Amino acid sequence: MAFLRGLFAALVFFCLPALAIEPFVIKDIRVEGIQRIEAGTVFSYLPVKVGDTMTDDKASQAIRALFGTGFFKDVSIEIDGGVLVVAVQERPSIAQVEFIGTKEFEKDQLLKSLRQIGISDGRIFDRSQLDRAEQELKRQYLSRGRYAVTVTTTVTPLERNRVSINFAVDEGDVARIQQISIIGAKAFREKNLIDLFILRTPGWLTWWSKHDQYSRQKLSADLEVLRSHYLDRGYLEFNIDSTQVTISPDKKDIFISISLTEGPKYTVSDVKVAGELLLPEAEILKLITVKPGEVFSRARISESTKNISERLGNDGYAFANVNAAPELDKVKNQAAFTFFIDPGRRVYVRRINVAGNARTRDEVIRREMRQLEGGWYSGDRINLSRSRVDKLGYFTEVNVETPSVTGTTDQIDVNISVIEKPTGNILLGAGFGSGEGVTLSGSVAQQNIFGSGKFVAVQVNTSRINTTYGLSYTDPYFTVDGISQGFDVYSREVDATRAGIGRYVTKTLGGGVRFGVPVTERDTITYGLAYESTDITTFADSPLFFRDYVTTFGNQNDAIIATAGWVRDGRDSLIYPTKGTLQRAFGEIGLPGGSLKYYKANYQYQRYFPLTRDYTLLLNGEAGYGDGSENTPLPFFKNFFAGGVNSVRGYRNATLGPKDSNGDSRGGSHRLVGNAEFLFPFPGLKNDKSVRLSGFFDAGMIADKYETDAFRYSTGLAVFWSSPFGPLKISVAAPLNSEVGDKKQAFQFTFGGAF
Repeated sequence: MAFLRGLFAALVFFCLPALAIEPFVIKDIRVEGIQRIEAGTVFSYLPVKVGDTMTDDKASQAIRALFGTGFFKDVSIEIDGGVLVVAVQERPSIAQVEFIGTKEFEKDQLLKSLRQIGISDGRIFDRSQLDRAEQELKRQYLSRGRYAVTVTTTVTPLERNRVSINFAVDEGDVARIQQISIIGAKAFREKNLIDLFILRTPGWLTWWSKHDQYSRQKLSADLEVLRSHYLDRGYLEFNIDSTQVTISPDKKDIFISISLTEGPKYTVSDVKVAGELLLPEAEILKLITVKPGEVFSRARISESTKNISERLGNDGYAFANVNAAPELDKVKNQAAFTFFIDPGRRVYVRRINVAGNARTRDEVIRREMRQLEGGWYSGDRINLSRSRVDKLGYFTEVNVETPSVTGTTDQIDVNISVIEKPTGNILLGAGFGSGEGVTLSGSVAQQNIFGSGKFVAVQVNTSRINTTYGLSYTDPYFTVDGISQGFDVYSREVDATRAGIGRYVTKTLGGGVRFGVPVTERDTITYGLAYESTDITTFADSPLFFRDYVTTFGNQNDAIIATAGWVRDGRDSLIYPTKGTLQRAFGEIGLPGGSLKYYKANYQYQRYFPLTRDYTLLLNGEAGYGDGSENTPLPFFKNFFAGGVNSVRGYRNATLGPKDSNGDSRGGSHRLVGNAEFLFPFPGLKNDKSVRLSGFFDAGMIADKYETDAFRYSTGLAVFWSSPFGPLKISVAAPLNSEVGDKKQAFQFTFGGAF
């Protein structure tokens, strides 16, 4: 159709000289045939105006210009006594686009895809574009596995030269993968190879993951995983011979067949280095992880070339090229590798560019950069810079690129692009027990207020146990060298009775200031000073220990509290850690000048062990100790507590340890907690990093002295989901050695929402 219109326009244009126009002065211009388009729009495209002399050439230009707008399907020029008459026939416009039978997609999503090819309200109607629209709709459905989809299009003329377009869609059933076959596999079981794939046959969670719906992109990724599996286990000559995807006649079932050749298993016979060696050969060989006598592994070859490139990159050789060339002995099934090294030119960083931070200020990102402008390129410093920006917690993605500067051979730019995420959090916590009902808590925080990188939190907790109102503020760069400064102001009322603790009520007003000093890239020391005033109310049925304390020291106490701490965070991720260590140490002491004289110390050691690519072991240990000073006991409301979703699951929060005469927990001066957690992907969602399942074993003790009989143990399952609405953590636990009087709580969860 488009070809015919173009041919018609060309014929009109080339025939114009035969319809010669005697030159004349234009007295007026009149447009005929327009319905929607303004006359001024036509005038704007004409190459002449009133007073100009009209000629054959200008008539040709006028017709060509009006046809070029796409608004008209016919254009003619006539002369009426010195008046130039432009007669046009408009193309119809699209008044509305409607869909019938579309359930798989939202209407707005379909309209957006059609708008990109020219079909939308107000656009000029073009039949060829309508054909493309039908194909685009089908493509959208095919991407969802609906191969039986049919699309019927109806065009209805409306008044004022408009049309209505209606797409009637019969979506059909989703075609699902019924079988995946691997032909030629001998070294590994077919089932184990198929388990490596994202694509799979229907299962109990594939209705949500959609992994049982065929996708060319997913299949390509699965084939690469299959190839890597063989190449990392010695099969250097592995090859995928063919891949066939067939669909049943009713277009409901898909069958995938993969034919492969494994080849022999190779071992490494020798490793050498060659080329321009800027480093000692012994140092380079230490960077090569593949050793003679080992089974060939493409992953280790790649790791070795990466190690050498990164080491050279730390000295400024950003474009170092390292290739491992194999020499095969097909008789002995051995491969010797020579690593050829070309360091290239040494380069420095011209400029650091930041993009994507619409809300966060540039300086917040730039102050985390350890690679400086004008300095020699360093791969380690750039990676550290990326890690520090990522750990700010303000972004869902942090990407770094290092393009070379056009026209130079020794300069690069560092382009850091980020995708921002909501940095405000509404945190809700809840637990449910058969005898305790539901307990709730909450807080509101903004980690990046006004894009400044400063932290502000308002805590409002109105649960039946705690009534807390607090304000916290932290400036992470109080000084230019990264010393942080913050303050806290709070009012807290604790009704311990409802927490299953010995009966008492405290009302505390407090405030303090704190500082953090970075010692290394991973270590920070904190210290602070605070003041608290606490009113204590006890009752006739309160534990005798509580009542004796109030009798001796009074029901009103104040304290000047000095704090100091140390944190070392070496985890590889804040959301989905798989390796690394986190250590925390914290202490506080009641200084002279306040009525409370005591000290407390806490230490936490947490480590992630990557067992495989998907499985991780987490070990966590925590210890706490406190006591009074100057011949006074540790205030009972400063005791340690344990139990709950963040310590020993399966027991109600803060209920482990010594009990009073009423059977309520009163806490203790010693605290030990240990957790062993086996982390693994959620079944059916192996490649979804937002969901994680774990089996755990918890142990914990609260006492006034170390007692093995005081330990409580539990085991169970937990789920962590980084949902679009915020992080959700659920645990179901069974106590292993509970005793009479222990307050058990099998189901516990915390939920946080972002804004």
